[in-house]
Amino acid sequence: MAEKPFVNSSAEKPSVKSSAEKPLVNSLADKPLVNATAGELPRYCEVAMPIPVDRLFTYELPLTLRHRVVPGCRVQAPFGSRTLTGVVMRMHAEFLAHGVRQISSLRDEEPVLDQELLDLASWIAEYYCAPIGEVVKGMLPLGGEMRRSTRYSLTDAGRQVARQLIIRPDSDAASQLLGLLEERARSLSYLASKVDKPRERLRPLVQRGWVVAEDREEERNPLRASAERLQAEFVSRGEEGTKLKKHERELLAFLELHPGQHNVAELGEQVKRASEAARALARRGLIRLEVENLRPPDGFAREAPILNSHQEAAFEEIRSALETGAFQTFLLEGVTGSGKTEVYLRAIEATLARGKNALLLVPEIALTPAMAGQFFHRFGKQVAVLHSAFGDAERAGQWRRIRNGQARVVAGTRSAVFAPIQNLGLVIVDEEHDGSYKQEETPRYHGRDVALIRARNANAVAILGSATPAIETRFNAGNNKYRRLLLPERVAQRPMPAVKIVDMRVEFLETKRQATFSRELLEQMRLRLGQGEQVMLLLNRRGFSSFMVCRACGERLLCENCSVVLTHHRRDRRMLCHYCGFAARVPSACPACGSDHIQFLGAGSERIENELHDHLPTARIARLDRDTAAGKGSFENILDAFRNGDIDILVGTQMIAKGHDIPNVTLVGVVLADIGLGMPDFRAAERSFQLLTQAAGRAGRGDTPGLVVIQTLNPDHYAIRFAAEQDYEHFYEKELEFRKWLRYPPFAAFANVLVRAEKQQEALRMATELGYLLNPPPDGVRVMGPAEAPVARLRSEFRYQLLLKAIKRSTLRETLRVLRAYAEKEKWRAAALTIDVDPVNLM
Repeated sequence: MAEKPFVNSSAEKPSVKSSAEKPLVNSLADKPLVNATAGELPRYCEVAMPIPVDRLFTYELPLTLRHRVVPGCRVQAPFGSRTLTGVVMRMHAEFLAHGVRQISSLRDEEPVLDQELLDLASWIAEYYCAPIGEVVKGMLPLGGEMRRSTRYSLTDAGRQVARQLIIRPDSDAASQLLGLLEERARSLSYLASKVDKPRERLRPLVQRGWVVAEDREEERNPLRASAERLQAEFVSRGEEGTKLKKHERELLAFLELHPGQHNVAELGEQVKRASEAARALARRGLIRLEVENLRPPDGFAREAPILNSHQEAAFEEIRSALETGAFQTFLLEGVTGSGKTEVYLRAIEATLARGKNALLLVPEIALTPAMAGQFFHRFGKQVAVLHSAFGDAERAGQWRRIRNGQARVVAGTRSAVFAPIQNLGLVIVDEEHDGSYKQEETPRYHGRDVALIRARNANAVAILGSATPAIETRFNAGNNKYRRLLLPERVAQRPMPAVKIVDMRVEFLETKRQATFSRELLEQMRLRLGQGEQVMLLLNRRGFSSFMVCRACGERLLCENCSVVLTHHRRDRRMLCHYCGFAARVPSACPACGSDHIQFLGAGSERIENELHDHLPTARIARLDRDTAAGKGSFENILDAFRNGDIDILVGTQMIAKGHDIPNVTLVGVVLADIGLGMPDFRAAERSFQLLTQAAGRAGRGDTPGLVVIQTLNPDHYAIRFAAEQDYEHFYEKELEFRKWLRYPPFAAFANVLVRAEKQQEALRMATELGYLLNPPPDGVRVMGPAEAPVARLRSEFRYQLLLKAIKRSTLRETLRVLRAYAEKEKWRAAALTIDVDPVNLM
């Protein structure tokens, strides 16, 4: 019988567990959130703790908290020797005979996660095989409100030992530590001021049971924030006869005469010692101090353009769906420069007009300022921005604005999918194909798929936008699971850029030299610069040289922690591992044989920038990659300078290829299009096609037609050929045929099971045990491996992997549960087994 194709979509509901199966994660769907008889207050609560363990933990509620705690609130509770903050998932009054520890304190009078988000957390934990505590932890960006510390204190046994000691200045370090801790619990920083290397000396005392380490969490004092981040607002003059210092009186009078919020740092221009005065007045309750919300970016004000016929048709379909109030998913597939963002803005306006709220996800931190800038100028203070570039306090402040209903439009990166938006009516995922929506740490969720689940649960409309949709997304649209909307032409009838492919093999034969730039690309750059136009050059590889090799013995310089070569970064004068960050000095001789015949091979973005200065000495050149954009605001500063015309040529990695609309860019050069095609990953061709197409789309977005020059060693590869033709449909058909032959998504459910350990023998043993456990494989499941991972050693851990493919997702889920149960039974450490459902990266 022919196999039935599997549609890979996380919008599929999880299968119902067998009645005989004991769930590893307590699902909220299995039990009521509050289980108690009428008039009886719940006595116990089940708490999700931020640890990698697949279970909830039961605690008893003190009498004073039983009427105040509800599911979704944060509580502090003892956990071993620590005090941790967890989230209450459910409550009950069932009597438990065994001893149960009590909740220490309640953090929130109102739940920080409503029932919708609690249900979403339970779904993520089950679908992605992730510990519920770590899922909930990732949903709450409120760490900035807490100050974590570790305190050391004596146990009863340690106190008895300390009483028998006579502590002198020349006593050994262990005795001094016991003497210091006998008085009261101490922090590590205090002990470091008294004893050398206290952490190392405390370890044996803890092992003997004389000292215990307690992790504490305390609320941060908002008055300790910097003046630049504080907003001051007048409250009252206080009681008659309140004594204030001169600068405090002056500040209070100024704020009373100027109602509203004022930045404390800027108040320093009006009142001397304003920061000190503001904090003193806030402690008295005379003014209110709050952490400042995000300021709108400048320079993005635009009039709303008139929609063309394709945009209008797409918007009308979306507006009709919004009026029905039912869940529906649209794939907005438009060529680069077709005006997808304006369709998003109109859809959000229609959503707000209906009294609903909207969520926009973008794939990169880099895109958020540009996208959010347009939203600020369209929707004003109703916009909130969430992404990881913010500090903890900033993220918490934005989260609170959303939770309180002050922000109705939320823009952010992957984690913004957990924003506590009430009355959600529209969810937009821009550049939905982008791999950065996939979390590479536990919980390994996909932001796009979670967004679809969230929209479904809220009966909201979902829009997935892209010029190069993911194969799975396009497949779902082809099967009428999503409604496909096309934007086949650029706005203002601008032409798509012309594309030239340069075969670098032919270039070498004709010029008799190995060159980074072809004659065609150099000629076009000189031409464009002469006309006052701008150029973008893409090479998706950081550093100056890819690796170092000794020509005498063949030695390569490897990372000490990973099985990868170190990359040469000439400006920083170091060899760097791009996986773990390990750095070494640039050698002057081979470390193996001592020969000075060493050579640096391969080109990175830093070398491209350097060689451009030789070819075009008068050009203003900048580089945009993770190295130059590391500092806060660096990315925006470089991009603003390029947008303002202060830079002629911008060299960069994939960061320059996505979403940027700079009208004066008329030439895009791809230095080497083959990077990534040879990766041991079935998505390699898809990623290369998407990157090349997106990069080409940066050219010709103004009045002047654009040109793209693609340099390659493999001009006949279908990904490069179709990218040059801007032909997504033919690429999709070719790629889908390949996936169908080999049973890859969307024709199968897929998971990557990774085993890791610091000792290779231990990792190999665990991987072998899983291999035997799955031999023979369950019906409908194909197991590939165990085998060494493509990167066999990463961050000092050896790695082996098994790849699982299944026709039915329910079958795959049951198989993964078996593996997790085995690891728990064998008491493997929590990080030893990693399960990645719907993986995007197999490295």
